[in-house]
Amino acid sequence: MSGRLILARHGQTVANVARRLDTKLPGAELTELGVAQARTLGNNLVTREPSLLVASQAIRARQTAEQIEFVAGLSTVVREGIHEVQAGDLEDRSDDESHALFMKTYEQWHTGDLRARVPGGESAVDILDRYVPVVDELRSDYLDAGSGDVVVVSHGAVIRFVAAYLGKVPSSFATSNHLANTETIELVPVPGGGWECVSWAHLTAPFHETHRAAADDPMG
Repeated sequence: MSGRLILARHGQTVANVARRLDTKLPGAELTELGVAQARTLGNNLVTREPSLLVASQAIRARQTAEQIEFVAGLSTVVREGIHEVQAGDLEDRSDDESHALFMKTYEQWHTGDLRARVPGGESAVDILDRYVPVVDELRSDYLDAGSGDVVVVSHGAVIRFVAAYLGKVPSSFATSNHLANTETIELVPVPGGGWECVSWAHLTAPFHETHRAAADDPMG
């Protein structure tokens, strides 16, 4: 039986508090609340007995994984390619205009325009090219081998996009349903290839089109 891929957003950072588009590596550190959130996430995950703990290269992801290590008894494997969507010329901006432009481009990806990008930033094609090979490798080496669940500490915007793309989650659901700090999305490998998205934060499948307003944090 295959395990699950648990994609976890990192804990709160100082950039999250300031509403800054913080995407460039190595990025901001966790706040005290972010550390506490990460520790709670670890306590919630320990009963799952995950077989592997992976984190992006960003400081916030590695710091979150460190707190999970304490309770799960795992060592973190840091992987390239699973960092946040790169905001390009909008990096470090917190104004409403920059947020709106980022979200407009993000929504274009979810509705099929994978080559759209903010000035100086990544396209969805760029993101899939770097992120999906890591997911495929984790699947073949651990999940399909029956080794148990794999936890990947990554980032809100990229997690939502990749999970929706792989799990065929309705676009309006994915863009409207925020992923708060340390919330998770779970994917299950489908026999013969593909993925099924079975949980999204506190919600469980099936997922439907929705018109609920998105949260203020564009990274979530």
